[in-house]
Amino acid sequence: MRHQTKFMTKNDCFQAGRKIRVKGIMLHSTAVPGVMAGAWFERWNRSFRAGEMGRQVCVHGFVDDREVWQYLPWDHRGWHAGGAANDSHVGLEMCEPSGFSYGAGARMVGYDVGKNEGYFRKTWENAVALCVLLCERFGLSERDVICHAEGHRLGIASNHGDVMHWFPKHGESMESFRTAVGRELRRGSGIGVAREGVVGNLSMGGGKVGLTGGVKVGGVVEFVASAGAYYPGGPGIPSWVKGSYHKVTQVVSQGRPVVKGGKECVLLGVKVDKGSGKESAGIMTWVDRGLVREVVIAGARK
Repeated sequence: MRHQTKFMTKNDCFQAGRKIRVKGIMLHSTAVPGVMAGAWFERWNRSFRAGEMGRQVCVHGFVDDREVWQYLPWDHRGWHAGGAANDSHVGLEMCEPSGFSYGAGARMVGYDVGKNEGYFRKTWENAVALCVLLCERFGLSERDVICHAEGHRLGIASNHGDVMHWFPKHGESMESFRTAVGRELRRGSGIGVAREGVVGNLSMGGGKVGLTGGVKVGGVVEFVASAGAYYPGGPGIPSWVKGSYHKVTQVVSQGRPVVKGGKECVLLGVKVDKGSGKESAGIMTWVDRGLVREVVIAGARK
């Protein structure tokens, strides 16, 4: 599963710049058949106040059968719940396949369960993987994952039926979704670890280097092989830089994420020798966080 980040900087929600303490995850589904995760940027990277779109809405991420697109920083206050959950929950939208329409009462008209089982299953698995990543990052458990319909029953979201108009068609429920998330959390499989834009199970032999989820201040990272520039439109990355590890020294500036070329960036300020772990002066450059992966070096020394 590819995890790509491109913030909706023109959306009024992003412009509001409010932060939250993440206490849970709210799962939605789009109710727009056939529009995949990457297509929502063009639809929603607009301003309601400027008359460029007809809704005041923005969520943190979209998931389909192939990839995740993250459109807000995870700790940014989103506009997805229509209630108090905006102040506490990351909002994720599961994209729905094409080939059907909606009738009254959120009824999926012409939805072919057998034809769409493969799409549903891959999207489900990617949503589980993303929820595991977020649970690990924010210290949550599977019990902290709810859907929009459950949020309404709890009094923290507007009256929507998603995702329970869709999941039962494939023999699933929010309980079975939470069970899948919990299983992966307890397994400690590394789902949610970024490697060259890919989310999956990762390991490295020899017991010297292990990958961890997330990019944090003080974390040691390396560039993925595909990285060419520090951020979109930025300078190219020299080979000596890609041949070293680096320490992350900053992830925000003046309390807000640093966005360059539409990508959230982190500051790399200390060079770490790949062989010895010895530290020296670094490059002091903001880098697209999607182009680095965090590593743990056993026996590193200064």
